[in-house]
Amino acid sequence: MRVPLSWLREYVDLPATETGRDVQAKLVPAGLEVETVEQLGAGLKGPLVVGKVLTIDELTEFKKPIRFCTLDVGDANGTGEPQEVICGARNFAVGDKVVVVLPGAVLAGGFEISARETYGRTSHGMICSSGELGMGDDGSGGIIVLPPEYEVGTDAIELLQLVDEVLDIAVTPDRGYCLSMRGIARETAIAYGLPLRDPALLDVPAPNSYGHRVEIADPVGCDHFTARTVTGLDPEARSPIWLKRRLQKAGMRPISLAVDITNYVMLEIGQPLHAYDRKRVEGAIGVRRAEQGEELTTLDGAKRVLDAADLVITDDRGPIGLAGVMGGADTEIADGEIAPSPLSSSAAERAARGTTEVVIEAAHFDPISIARTARRHKLASEASKRFERGVDPHAASAAAQRTVDLLVLLAGGSAEAGVTEVVAPSGPHTITMAADHPDRVAGLAYGRETVVRRLQQVGCDVQGQDELIVTVPSWRPDLREINDLAEEVIRLEGYENLPSTLPRPPAGRGLTERQRLYRRVGRALAGAGYVEVLNYPFIGTAQLDQLGLDADDDRRRTVDLVNPLVDTEPAMRTTLLPGLFGALRRNDGRGSHDLALYESGLVFRPTGEEKVPARLPVDRRPTPEQLASLDAALPRQPRHAAVVLAGAREQSGWWGAGRPAEWADAVEAARTVAAEAGAELTVESGQYAPWHPGRCAVLYVTVDGERTLVGHAGEVHPRVIKAYGLPERTCAMELELDLVERAGTGPLRAPRISTFPVATQDVALVVAEDVPAAHVERALREGAGELLESLRLFDVFTGEQLGEGRKSLAYALRFRAADRTLTVDEASAARDAAVALAAERTGAVLRGA
Repeated sequence: MRVPLSWLREYVDLPATETGRDVQAKLVPAGLEVETVEQLGAGLKGPLVVGKVLTIDELTEFKKPIRFCTLDVGDANGTGEPQEVICGARNFAVGDKVVVVLPGAVLAGGFEISARETYGRTSHGMICSSGELGMGDDGSGGIIVLPPEYEVGTDAIELLQLVDEVLDIAVTPDRGYCLSMRGIARETAIAYGLPLRDPALLDVPAPNSYGHRVEIADPVGCDHFTARTVTGLDPEARSPIWLKRRLQKAGMRPISLAVDITNYVMLEIGQPLHAYDRKRVEGAIGVRRAEQGEELTTLDGAKRVLDAADLVITDDRGPIGLAGVMGGADTEIADGEIAPSPLSSSAAERAARGTTEVVIEAAHFDPISIARTARRHKLASEASKRFERGVDPHAASAAAQRTVDLLVLLAGGSAEAGVTEVVAPSGPHTITMAADHPDRVAGLAYGRETVVRRLQQVGCDVQGQDELIVTVPSWRPDLREINDLAEEVIRLEGYENLPSTLPRPPAGRGLTERQRLYRRVGRALAGAGYVEVLNYPFIGTAQLDQLGLDADDDRRRTVDLVNPLVDTEPAMRTTLLPGLFGALRRNDGRGSHDLALYESGLVFRPTGEEKVPARLPVDRRPTPEQLASLDAALPRQPRHAAVVLAGAREQSGWWGAGRPAEWADAVEAARTVAAEAGAELTVESGQYAPWHPGRCAVLYVTVDGERTLVGHAGEVHPRVIKAYGLPERTCAMELELDLVERAGTGPLRAPRISTFPVATQDVALVVAEDVPAAHVERALREGAGELLESLRLFDVFTGEQLGEGRKSLAYALRFRAADRTLTVDEASAARDAAVALAAERTGAVLRGA
């Protein structure tokens, strides 16, 4: 919300010396985030005056049209003679009043104006556009043409209100009332302890039966609708400068008088409004839900297909507007010169004649319905932004009256006596709160008087002594329960006054063993050269398709979000790989080609048997049964760890040649994770999307005595690499960290180092080519017994010497005893036992035997 300080002073009598920075210093402690204070007109220096165009000489000998103009600037140039100026704009004529900057002036950015030779003439100054004066877009597309009533030589700096301060306030979703001058003025008045002139306190005529007919078919979606009619508008009337400048300072572009007035009142009071051309409204105005597939062309010229959940404004023909979001083109206000949106040829003819009769709509719509409609149609507007945050339902009548008053004043219209109000019955919201509740929340003794005073300042009506009955004002829908009231007291008394007390954790507590494991895994992967990335936990069908998953793959069963951040990712992730692939692609595209990334996070794996839980109470602690039902409704959420690699795994240099990342590095990352949990990882070949079928490793651990699949590693399938735009030969690994934890031996213990020497024995075993090395290794470990300290596969050989379909696996076995030096016979016996069990289980034959 952009708040011009000059406009704010209209409602609060701030000290004359108070600057925007001073106001910022007051509002920030009250909970309003004032991001910047913009100094409009900083460094601007005159003479900058109103001038009248006397003559225009078209210079046609240049590539672009140039005009040599003489202007009457009065005595501003010191001589009273016509001022000669070169200008390239085409949107003005002889007799028009324009803004002229004369030599000696300085514009924004330190741009000094002086007489200069150009296009063969001398230009003594410049005719200004709104952009050159820092005013923003005025829609003219050229220089500023002023109304004829302004005197030649008038100071344009003051006339155009070029010097001001604007506070840019980031309004949080619960403070929707601050999306208006009325709301900001209220907070400023409280901060300064000054009275507020509420712009919504107007004399409003009582509703009657002869206003424009309104029919509400959905009182839940629209609980308040006010309609007023103004006739006899001058279609040639233009928005005055003060109105345009306030809109521009607030960040809005002036369009036409009627539209500018509705925007102005919205900014002033916070109530979005819409003005309909009465001659183009057929029959009664209605509010209902759209019929599925209905179409509406909105003011931006887009034809929209409506959803059955959309709330629409209608007349006898059908929808004429998306309620609370944007009006329709069929009933658009037509200005005498400006037609803001594309219309048909017949509509353009009507626009040329201009609108002379309008129906003003001021309504209150359901915030959730408006928010969903705006997101469904990707159509965020100033109106929807306010409605979805909460608009004062009692401000509709005052906003309509303010609009009528301005139309009568500025457009020469006449207000019809008919006043239509359709209101669904509702009572004020009351909250019962102990007078000392804010004291107990803040840890400070405010006292009853302070609590009552602060609540009354925000507009609450407070009754009672020890127990307060608080009636919440209509403009504060965010105040729903006692802690909301406590927060109001605390913020107005100053968060900075709250005592700082460090919590004292009980002795013996700290990270759980699971948390320690997560940290160890992260440190181990970082030590192995991986960089951690954090991705959003969302996924879409397109990403699952790119992974090449089968139609019945469990990873396609997702938890879908009702209100996703992005329509292309409407579900919670079931795998970490799409996010990692995206991070790899982005970094590779930005020049980082040697990459090793990892992520550890939750995935969401529904079974399809989850039930929708009952809505839990918020005024008391839920029962154990209610909490259990909530837990039962949640999908399984295991923690996964995953890595992706591309480019060089080891860099080349003076020390020798490097090597590219390969599938074995992905497998080694899985071993690193398992080692941190104290789990023994078994690796076998397999096939699983999105990995290459010939370079995919299946990862197993033993959990509760059963061999359990925990993940996969290897080289990514070429089709997946192409679909995601990844570097060639990208490798990846993903495993379920929770299962690896369960397979572990508990907290890691430091190994006992034997002081006795090691005995090394090498064996080369010939097995069938389809026998996994992991099976051979498992048999060797079991057969070697307790004396085996480590086992390592150091060579794999195939060739004619072994025969077709055979391979040789060479292992280094290290034996050591904790209490003695092993003899050669003991080491050989352990080796022979290992070889014998491998031969029995896998058909292995000792090479050379």
